[in-house]
Amino acid sequence: MPDTAPRGSSAVVVSPAAPRGGPDPMIPVPARILKVRRETHDTWTLEVGPVEGDLLPFAPGQFSMLYVLGVAELPISISGDPAETRRRVYTVRSVGAATAALVGQPEGECIGVRGPFGAPWPVEAARGRDLLLIAGGIGLAPLRPVLYHALAHRDDYGRVLVLYGARSPRDLLYRKELSQWGRERGVHVLTTVDYGGLRWTGNVGVVTTLFRRVPLDPGRTTAMVCGPEIMMRFVVGELETRGVGPDDIWLSMERNMKCGIGLCGHCQFGPMFVCRDGPVLPYRRLRPWVTRHEI
Repeated sequence: MPDTAPRGSSAVVVSPAAPRGGPDPMIPVPARILKVRRETHDTWTLEVGPVEGDLLPFAPGQFSMLYVLGVAELPISISGDPAETRRRVYTVRSVGAATAALVGQPEGECIGVRGPFGAPWPVEAARGRDLLLIAGGIGLAPLRPVLYHALAHRDDYGRVLVLYGARSPRDLLYRKELSQWGRERGVHVLTTVDYGGLRWTGNVGVVTTLFRRVPLDPGRTTAMVCGPEIMMRFVVGELETRGVGPDDIWLSMERNMKCGIGLCGHCQFGPMFVCRDGPVLPYRRLRPWVTRHEI
């Protein structure tokens, strides 16, 4: 860990030493919080910009390590537009002291950023195919860059199908964008909630209930799935039942990451390290492990 400035200071102390050929991936670079926007009752989106120069480019599905001075470092998926070089967007659910400290940083404050790290979604390999994006809860955030990429290169893909489930209407992320995406050419967005309430007129049920409303061409569909692991297991079962092969199903296994570069071992998943080999992995590679308990 780098030296830390006193709590409340906006200075990030960065070692001047870096390996020849590129920045040291273990040393955070300073970035300033440009905007903090509340998405739901417990989730915020942060826009971060470099103090100087540009942040490193990222591919959809990669993550950063965000360092809150004097508190902790957190692995957070990048949820913004991959074409944007002057800012980086992160959507964070506040579930503990570290994430609460991150989303509680005021605009103008500095944090440390490392990365991007990890294997991305296969957007290049999926050219010419239908994209099926399936998200649960905050799992929509790591998939949002895929939407931005697909919309910017619309003629490179067939249909773009988004199936998104949340606990309740108030837990749905990016509600305005969901509506906007659904109006784009060849893009279909379906949402569902576990508990709808009196004002909810949409689908009620788990995300797999949306499959009956989606005609799939399994031979030309690439599915990308992110959400709670139990949800992803059921989604994979539904996809296999409908004929989508294990090489065409990709999961984001974001769990227990600490260092970001495969050194600490916290995120070991069977023979893999999630931060180094993932977080995005093909289901064929995950299949022997994803259904085992306590891994």
